[in-house]
Amino acid sequence: MSMNQNYCDGMLRRDFVRIGAITGLLGTIGSQITRGSETAGQRSARPFAKSCILIWLDGGPTHLETFDPKPDAPSEIRGPFGSIATTISGVRVSECLPNIAKQMDKIAMIRSMTSPLGEHNFGTHYMMTGYKPSPVLDYPPVGAMVASRADQTSVLPEYVVVPQATRNINSHGFLPAKFAPFEVGGNPGDAGFRVRDLDLVTGMTLSRLSRRTQFVEALNRLADSDFIDEDLRRASRLISSPEAKQAFELQDEPDTLRQRYGRGGGDPIGQSCLLARRLIERGVDFVTVHSGGWDTHQDLTQLMSRFPGDRNAKLPSLDRAVGTLLDDLSERGLLEQTLVMVMGEFGRTPKVNTSGGRDHWPNVFSVLLAGGGVPGGQVIGRSDSLGESPADRAITPSDLTATVYSLLGIDPSITIQTPGGRSVRLAPDGASAVLELIRANAVS
Repeated sequence: MSMNQNYCDGMLRRDFVRIGAITGLLGTIGSQITRGSETAGQRSARPFAKSCILIWLDGGPTHLETFDPKPDAPSEIRGPFGSIATTISGVRVSECLPNIAKQMDKIAMIRSMTSPLGEHNFGTHYMMTGYKPSPVLDYPPVGAMVASRADQTSVLPEYVVVPQATRNINSHGFLPAKFAPFEVGGNPGDAGFRVRDLDLVTGMTLSRLSRRTQFVEALNRLADSDFIDEDLRRASRLISSPEAKQAFELQDEPDTLRQRYGRGGGDPIGQSCLLARRLIERGVDFVTVHSGGWDTHQDLTQLMSRFPGDRNAKLPSLDRAVGTLLDDLSERGLLEQTLVMVMGEFGRTPKVNTSGGRDHWPNVFSVLLAGGGVPGGQVIGRSDSLGESPADRAITPSDLTATVYSLLGIDPSITIQTPGGRSVRLAPDGASAVLELIRANAVS
């Protein structure tokens, strides 16, 4: 099945760049970032998260059918689904999310996210970078920024996207291209899934690949150039490392666990989350799990089922994947060091439209966070009775970004240098980290 999906604007996802196609890896890398100080961005000895899994619901998930139902609102607001109780007294979520409801003691839910940007590309940029889009500067997403501050000694990439990145944002912004994510590609839910760039192309051997890499570097020395093709080096390391390849081998996982995460159907979110766990377990700093198809302008009931008993529709797949991921990380002792986030670019309109769907609505929406030192069992902020606006504690994407950096032990006020010589903070000036989410890591 093709993983390219249309949005309401009719545009297709961007084309992939094949890291494993060695002859195509000679693009120019931009200027280097400079750190605000010698210790800037270094992880503190305090117990911050070591890694992050971002589950990106591309297209704008409806908050009213997921994390912020309005059971007492009129039917045109309430929508087609009911709500269920969670482990937090008085807090309900969609009836479609029973596994998440049972694990709210591990989860912090923000119900008062707000943004003025209701277009897919603008909203994505704001949520993933913390900065509103600018015609002057292309800001990097948090994943690329985290990768740029890693020690970069591992064979595995610091930043991985499973299976593919959203086409709504530049994957590395103004940072050098080496900080773009490694895109796994394919469909992890397929029985014969293979990572497309971990095998040598026909006619290529490891010795030939090594000679080609040495040849490129020799040309650079001959030209007295400081240019280093980091993509070529990364591909060479991945292809020649059995340990790196093993990290992507989903078939090594027990079949019972794979079934718990969810298999089959058109949405590979379950197996993508399992692969994300394998990667962070082996030292990858930031993994984005991309789940498309949340642009629901028509027929909200298809989120739950395309036919009776369909366990592979969007909401059952999301519920099973997130619930199992939190259990799996907890059972392996990884949850406290792994920040897990579930979010999209905006929410959906309070009123169901004439096509039985909901349209773009950035005024208020929800985000889930768990692990990484986040105190679970809490709801931060709330929307009004119709799910139309924040009723209190409005939180912006800039605030969320400052919070994520803080949870990862990175000072959000650090400045970095753009290729044009401009100093830019990791999080915008004026952004405020959500203290309820980081209090477990606060300085005593």
